[in-house]
Formats: sequence, structure tokens, C-alpha cells
Amino acid sequence: MDDIQRKLKLIDAQLTPSRHWHEKIITTSPLLLLGLGLAAGIMLQNTLCLSIQPWLSVLAVSALAAVLLFATRKQPSPGPIACAVIVCFLCLGAVHLISFTHAKPNDIQNFVADKRKLATIRGFIVTEPYVSQNNQWAFAAFQFADPATSFYLKLTQVETTKGWANAAGTVRVRVDEPALALKAGDYIQAYCWLDRFKPPTNPGQFDVAAYLARRNVFVAASVKSSSSIELLTPGQTSSYIRLKRYLKQKTSTALLADVPPDQVSRSLIEALLLGQRANIDRETYAAFRKTGLLHFISLSGMHLGILVGIIWWLCTKAGLRKRGSAAVCIITVTIFLMIVPARAPTVRAAIICYVFCMSFFFGRRHNPINTLALSAIILMMIRPTQLFEAGWQLSFACVLGILLFSERIYFFIHERITPLPLPKLSAKAKPLLQMLSDTIYYLTRFFCVSFAAWLAGAGILLYHFHTITPLTCLWTVIVFPIVAGIVTLGFLKIVLAFLLPTAAVAMGIIVTGLADLLVLMVTFISRLDFSYILIGTIPLALIIGYYCLIGFAAFVHIRRYVVKKAICIVLAATIVVFLGATKWHITHRSDLVLTCLDVGHGQAILAQSPSGSSILFDAGSLSKTNVGDKIIMPFLNEAGLAGIDAIIISHNDIDHINAIPEVVEGSKVRTVYANDAFFINADRWSTAKFLNETLLQKGHRIAHLNADSVTIGSVQMKVLWPTKSASEDQALTDNDKSLVVMITFAGRTILLSSDIEQQAQRKLLQAYPNLKADVLIGPHHGSVRTLEPTFLQQLEPDILICSCGRRAYESQAVVKSENTECFYTAADGAVTVRIGANGSIKTESFAKNR
Repeated sequence: MDDIQRKLKLIDAQLTPSRHWHEKIITTSPLLLLGLGLAAGIMLQNTLCLSIQPWLSVLAVSALAAVLLFATRKQPSPGPIACAVIVCFLCLGAVHLISFTHAKPNDIQNFVADKRKLATIRGFIVTEPYVSQNNQWAFAAFQFADPATSFYLKLTQVETTKGWANAAGTVRVRVDEPALALKAGDYIQAYCWLDRFKPPTNPGQFDVAAYLARRNVFVAASVKSSSSIELLTPGQTSSYIRLKRYLKQKTSTALLADVPPDQVSRSLIEALLLGQRANIDRETYAAFRKTGLLHFISLSGMHLGILVGIIWWLCTKAGLRKRGSAAVCIITVTIFLMIVPARAPTVRAAIICYVFCMSFFFGRRHNPINTLALSAIILMMIRPTQLFEAGWQLSFACVLGILLFSERIYFFIHERITPLPLPKLSAKAKPLLQMLSDTIYYLTRFFCVSFAAWLAGAGILLYHFHTITPLTCLWTVIVFPIVAGIVTLGFLKIVLAFLLPTAAVAMGIIVTGLADLLVLMVTFISRLDFSYILIGTIPLALIIGYYCLIGFAAFVHIRRYVVKKAICIVLAATIVVFLGATKWHITHRSDLVLTCLDVGHGQAILAQSPSGSSILFDAGSLSKTNVGDKIIMPFLNEAGLAGIDAIIISHNDIDHINAIPEVVEGSKVRTVYANDAFFINADRWSTAKFLNETLLQKGHRIAHLNADSVTIGSVQMKVLWPTKSASEDQALTDNDKSLVVMITFAGRTILLSSDIEQQAQRKLLQAYPNLKADVLIGPHHGSVRTLEPTFLQQLEPDILICSCGRRAYESQAVVKSENTECFYTAADGAVTVRIGANGSIKTESFAKNR
């Protein structure tokens, strides 16, 4: 399309009356309106939670109205009919969600109430058992348990007091050891504990209960050992399953046979071509996330488009016509879907490819937006709750953004580049200029596509992940040639592995080299501070306003362009100011905030001062795995904290330190402090030495906390215990040598007593006979067994917080005081204490305020 055609098209769009926009959508992309109606019905039902009768009534009225409007007019107006049909699909969406989430009377979720139950269940294993190795967790070797096995079980029976009863539903089974003999399709009997999934107990923590509820899984089955599982009938594997396993094995071998297992690029190649992301190391994954390039390691339209393009090119060279090439591409896409995981982006891209190829058989041109809407409708009909998942939303939003905005963005850039004067060159230099011009053209085109996708997905990313990656479109243009090379040569390598094995090995060397280069580039870019902006929690209203701004700028035509421009500037400035104010509020507060996270039997306490400084006291757990990645880092991200000024280690017990490596790697930590007693243990093999060596590998050295008093902004922090003589006292245990820190602000005192036991508690009271505390973090997780009877009496705390595990709380092994407001993380979740500048104290329990 030349410049004149572009300008005529723009003028025609501007002169077209706005009242006809709906007619254009109805005639060109009717499925878009139907898809929006279906999605709206699902969201309304999810919000209102109505019964099915009102929706059926509205559906009947709307269907009747549509029929009457069509039958009573010779030339029916498309607008009213379209509205009636949209309402019908809205009702269908709501009805479909109700039917999808409706539980049968004998569903297992009705059998398990609030308390867990001991039961024997029978059912079929529906997924391949997965053994979790915790390879990404630095302290995994110190875990006193074997790797667990997880799988999903479709129930048939459950044993009750009256005998065996029929049961329905799916449960997630976790065996506390490897269960290598089990496989998908086996009919088993398991003796287990049944319990409902619990909601998150910390801000920002991943909501496993909601995630599985969207898949109609509400109950977890906990099996202590594989001996508690009896194989009743071995699974009869179908031909289709055997074919899938064979294709996966052969494809994986063809692609990765000559790549060393310990090479970083191996997992990246596996993710780019086979969709298997589980083996990517956490550093590489974090680099892709921070740069906004995570979409490259998620199989989507780009990967499938390259594959179909290769197959189409090979078919063309083989002399096939378009219909023959389309048939081969359909077969290829079907095989591809059998090999890779069936995620929303992959299925969406496959449906688009199917529609594109089928258009050659019917001689019809396909409409990209209509095809995209069709794929969305199909996926929502398969599982309507996909609509609430961030990956599903991003997949469709980015593709829709490309279809709607990429051409407009290119035209905007083209209009400003074209008038620029070009240098006069000789005839010999003209081919070079033409080559440069073509390169600039394609780079500009790709930049516009990338920017359109970023523009459409930025709001969703900000809402779900609290981040902005403003340079993603630029990084995409830079690394795309390498990614395209890996994907193209990787697919060719798979084909050549069956035809020319030697050539496949040579091509594998190139693919591996490109993957290594990609890892280096993305890692380098991720270290640039300006490539990643962490904002924190943003209200949904702001995200809606952002998309209203985009829609207004792109589709609303106002005769006076200056007026439209002014409105857009005001709306954009409002959004930017709100984001800036949110970020400013994080670093400029008037109160002191102390948050004791629920990490089970362990401790992780974050103190945020009015000056914007933040200190993390300990980070570890004995009863939960990898709390650094699962609890602490999500909390910091939701709070908008990209860095921590200091981590203070109380002592070397594993339940206080085994999450520190993940926090140091995932957040910008300035200094890690520990007392002299810690370094005594760091000289010999211990958890202290392991932590010290691990942090040294990450470029961090643990510093000595020698000062008795530290001032951070308007907050004073004083180390009360241990004294130098106590640190060297061999008679004291490691617990009794742990740090006791006092924080004072606005006349209030917070005492963090770590794991000191009776002997250290008595010595502390003797050293500070007038010591009082407004807020006390209970010593040794609030254990009654190790508490000095006079400790609470002398401190007289108004608030007591115990960071304890659920077992200790339920067995009443934690301290209680009638004169003190007590909080227990096992029951209350994360506990937040806010001390205002006037000395006021407010407490919040995440579990109760959720």
C-alpha cells in the first residue's frame, strides 16, 4: 500500500460517521461481539453469583427478540439484532460458568468440610506423576525429606463408616516420597488425609486454592508414603496416549540428544521449541521476566508461525499447490499439539492456523480478528474460568493489540520519517542504500508489532505482576533475530535428525551457540536498572482507565484534533501521576510498618521506616519449602519494594536463614549482617558456612554487626543481646546466642527476641531490668516450653506476635496472655503493625482482613 492509499484510507476512516462503527464490526467481525458477550456473561456471573433461572429467563427473552426482529422486517437493521444476540451469548456465558462449577451431590468437596479427614479413596490417575526436586532452592539439600510426588486423581469411590460409596470429582494427590511405579491411567487405592486447599496467608502469595478451583479441584490428598497406595488395576494406555509419548520422546531426543544436560542453553532450547519451561534455572527465568521477554519462552503464535512457515516453504519447493500445502500444515499443527503442553497461547495459535489453512479449501479469505474471537470462544467453552488467568488474558490482548494498533503505529512513524531528507549518493552506493532502507523498514515494522503487543498487555502485566517494562519493544527487536534463528534451526534440526543425523548434529552446535548468546544478552539487559520498574499493587480502576485511554486515542474521532490530543494528554498524565504517587508513597511514609510473614515454623519480618529504608530480619522456615520464592519475594513485589537495605541474621538455625539466597538473588540487597556468634559457626561445616559460601558465589559478603546501635532515618535500632562475652560462651546454645533487637520509633518500642530460651531470657532481664516493649515478637516462635515465666510479666507488651507453625498452634504449644493482644501467624496469617508519627499503633491480620 503506497502513501496515497494510506492517506485516503485514513481520511475515509475519519469521515465515516461514528454511529456506523458497530455496523462495520457486525459485518466484518461478528464473532468478536459474540466473544465479548460470552466473556461478559462469565465475568458477571463470577461477580454476582446468581442462580441459573434468571439467566435462562433473559436468554429466552433475548432469543425471542432476535427472532422477531429478523422476521418482522424485510431489511432488518443489524444493530438491534446484534444487541439481542450479544445478550444471548452473555446469558450463555453465565449459564456455562454455572454448569462448569456446579458440583454433583457425591462430589468429594461435599465430603470434606473445614477440617481434614482420614480416608481411603479410589480413582484413576489422570496426569503423569511428577517428582518435585526443588532444584532451584539453595537449601534443598538440608531438607529432611525425600522429593515428593504429585498427580491428579479422578475419584470413583471413597470409604465411609457405612462402607464404600460412589464419589466424583478430582483431587490433587501428594506423596511424601518418590512414587516411580505409578503412571497415568492406573486405577489405585490410597490411604490418605483429605483437606481443602487453603487461601494464601501472606500478601502477594500465589493463591493455589483459587488457581485449582478454576480447574474444579478443591481437595488435596496427602499420602505419607508410597506403601499407602495400592495399585488395583494397571492403566490400559490407549493408542493415542502411546502415540503422544512416542512423539514426545522422539522429538526430545532429536532436539536435545547432543546437548549436555548441565548446559544452561539446554533448558532454554527445550522451552523455546517444546514448551517445557520447568527446567529453566531461576536466574535465566528472572532475566526474561525483568526484561519483559518472557513471551519468547512461552509457545505462542510466533513459534507456531515459524514452524508452519518452514513446512509451507518445504511444500512449495516440493511442488505442492496451496491446498496440498495447507493439508500438510494442518497435519503438522496437529502433531505439534500432541508434543507440546496444551496452554492457551498454543491452542489459540493452533486454531488460527487451522482457520487459515481451511480458508484455502473453501476459497474464502479469513478475517484475523474473527479468527481470534473464534479461538477465544472455543477456549471459553472448554473451560470458562480460563478467562480469569493472566496468561490467557495476555495471550489474547497482545494479539488483538497487534491486529488493531500495529498498522496505525507504523503509519504514525512512517509519516514522520518520510519527510526527512536523504543524502545524495553515487550510483554505486544506491544498492547499499536500498539494503539499508529495507533493513530499516523491516525493523520498523517489527518494532511497531512489538510496541502494539506491549501497549495491549502493559495494563494486564501491571495489574497481575505489579511491574512495568517500558523498553520491552526495543529489547524484542534486538533479540528477535536470535530467537527466530534458534526456533527455525531447531525445527529443522528435528526434521534432519530423522533424515541426516550428521547434519543435525552440526546444526545443533549452531542452535546451542545461539541459545548461549541469547542467555548472555538477556542477562546483561536485565541488569540495567531502567529496563524494569516495580510499582506495587494497583487498583483495577486505573487499569480500566488505561485501556479506556487506548481505546479513545485509537477509535474515537473528534473533528477538532487539538481537543482529542488535550484529552489524551490529560488522561495519560493522570495515570502517570497516580503511578508516581503510588511509588512515592512506598518510599515516603509517615509511619513505621512491621510485617511478620507467615512462613510456618520460621521467621521473616520486614520493617519499613518512614525514610523509605527496609530491613528484613531473618528469612527461613522449617515447615515450608522455598519460602524465599513462594512467600517473601511475592510480598516484596506486591509492596513495590525492588530492594532491601539490609538483611539481619539472628543466628544460624536453618528456619531463620534458608530463604536468604533466593531473596538476595531476587531483590537488590545492599548488606547482609550477622553477629559474632554466627561467624564462629561459619568457620566449620554448618548451615552458617553453607549460607556464607552461597552468598559469596552471588557476590555478597556477610558483614559483622558490631555496632550496638544503628539509626535508619528516624528509626533507632539497638542490639541488646548477645554481648561479646555471651557470643563466646560455650555453655550457651546457638538459640541463646541469637540476636535480640529493639526498635524504637515515636516513643514506641518493638522487641524482636528471635530464638532465645530461658537462660538467655533471664540474663537479658538482668542486664535490662527496666526493659519494656509495646510490641513483642515472641521468643522461639512463642514456645511455652522454652519461655521464662517472668519474661512477659516484666516486658508487659501490648501486642504479642508469634511466628509459629500450624502444628504448634493447634496443639496449644504456644504462649497465651490474657492481658496482651496475641497474634499467631499460623491462624492470623501475616501480621502487620503500623506505628504512626504520633505514637498510635494499629494492627492488621491478613487472614482476617482478606
